[in-house]
Amino acid sequence: MKKILYLLVTLSLFLSILGAQQAAAQTATNPEDNSGAVVCPPGVYLQAPADCLALGPSEYLTQMARLGITFPLKPLAYTKPDPALKDLPYKYYWADSATGVHIYPSQSDALAGQGAVQTIAPGKLLYVAYSQYLDTGKGKVFLLPSGEWMAPEGMNSTRVSLLEYQPGVEFSTTPANAFGWILEPDTSILSQPNLLNDNKPTGKLGLYEVVQVYSFQNIEGLNWAMIGPNQWVDGRSIAVVFPDTTPPDGVTNGRWIDVNLAQQTISVYDNQRLVFATVMASGLGPNWTRPGLFQIYQKKEAETMSGDQGTPDYYYLEDVPWTMYFDKARALHGAYWRARLGFPQSHGCVNLTVGDAHWLFNWASVGDWVYVHDPSGVTPSDPSMYSDGGA
Repeated sequence: MKKILYLLVTLSLFLSILGAQQAAAQTATNPEDNSGAVVCPPGVYLQAPADCLALGPSEYLTQMARLGITFPLKPLAYTKPDPALKDLPYKYYWADSATGVHIYPSQSDALAGQGAVQTIAPGKLLYVAYSQYLDTGKGKVFLLPSGEWMAPEGMNSTRVSLLEYQPGVEFSTTPANAFGWILEPDTSILSQPNLLNDNKPTGKLGLYEVVQVYSFQNIEGLNWAMIGPNQWVDGRSIAVVFPDTTPPDGVTNGRWIDVNLAQQTISVYDNQRLVFATVMASGLGPNWTRPGLFQIYQKKEAETMSGDQGTPDYYYLEDVPWTMYFDKARALHGAYWRARLGFPQSHGCVNLTVGDAHWLFNWASVGDWVYVHDPSGVTPSDPSMYSDGGA
């Protein structure tokens, strides 16, 4: 009986060992998933390949490609408009707001300060166009395009204006991703989207420098724009265009001017293709630029604009160049008196540099569409909150 039990135990042990060997052999011929699999050559794999694993560098390259970044980096394909577009036939006298401006029929009257035929009341912003400046030895005078004269009354010749800038860019094909303009001189490029002390700047960007924008991240309430691999800028320091060739509802001819109040940018579409874009300045509340779809109803190469005389906000601006009215007194026009664009500051009009306004004036026709919108939803939509508008 003992022999029989011994034989049974021995047989059972033998069968167990044999089963383990067979299992080990089967495991050797059927490895676990990914074990021994081939890693794909470094590249972009927007869909998982069947014959290799897109690991290591491929993961990073694919992640970047999903954001529109390929290596080597492709520059934004644009051209700058003719710099002569910003040239004007006259200069501008910036008057002291406390004294106003007096206009005289002759040079001698202007020098004597007697016999004024016109007085422009004191105001917040006063500009008069002139064609010639003379230092007669008896005093300084300005010859006006009308043939009349004025003497300087508090002119500040050091004021910086937009006459020297032309940030607009032209496109032959619609860009594949967003782009924008830097709004602050010496804007820091950071390697991470945060303000930690060890996140040192890796470079600087200049005013109105054009950059591509691939992604945004909101970190603790602050929006960051990704402008390249490991390159981030504060989202508040950039005005962005998001190309969208789909016509707004109501646009019937494939031509429209897109006015983005949230980003303070303008993009121009012709035959549903982006052809031009630039930075602008819209209305500052309570003089907002009204959202809606409008049509250009009048074009004027130069226009004198003024506010309500006697109010603290009174302004008088002669020969405002390249003006196109689209919503009551609200217009697209050059704003030679501005020192900077990219934030709301007008009385309801869309302010541009002189050169960019000239480009837009040459492109647009009466009847072309102007689509004003605020993706942030901050601008009021109630029509009762809007006056006729202004400069």
